[in-house]
Amino acid sequence: MDRFDELKAKYHAALDTIQREGVKLTHLHVQDNKLFIQGAAPSQEVKNDVWNQIKAADATYSDLTCDLTIDPSLARPQAKAAAATAGGGSTQRTYRVQAGDTLSKIAKEMYGNANDYNRIFEANRDKLQSPDKIQPGQELVIPA
Repeated sequence: MDRFDELKAKYHAALDTIQREGVKLTHLHVQDNKLFIQGAAPSQEVKNDVWNQIKAADATYSDLTCDLTIDPSLARPQAKAAAATAGGGSTQRTYRVQAGDTLSKIAKEMYGNANDYNRIFEANRDKLQSPDKIQPGQELVIPA
């Protein structure tokens, strides 16, 4: 495995977040024996999500350089369309929140495991401020 593939595997969760959240990459390569990621995120929240994934893979991220800016023009409508296209459109379901629902309850129903609630929360960060605050009538994306 070459260095590029090795680093991509190490930081796969961050790269998955980049793709899922509509981050526009301008550079992704190895430079000075480090993975170099450069691009623009649609929001500070998405940028923070990417960094959280980077730090989860390696808190020192000594083998990575990441330069992300914020570009609000990349906001959700384009990102949702890209996600639907990338996923073939068939793996994305929606769910309308009912009175008494929680993300854990929805996750249990959709995935068979209440602890998978964060998958739903992450897919709906554009609508939800907290996994504990959902409202009846909200339409949530349920990722595959």
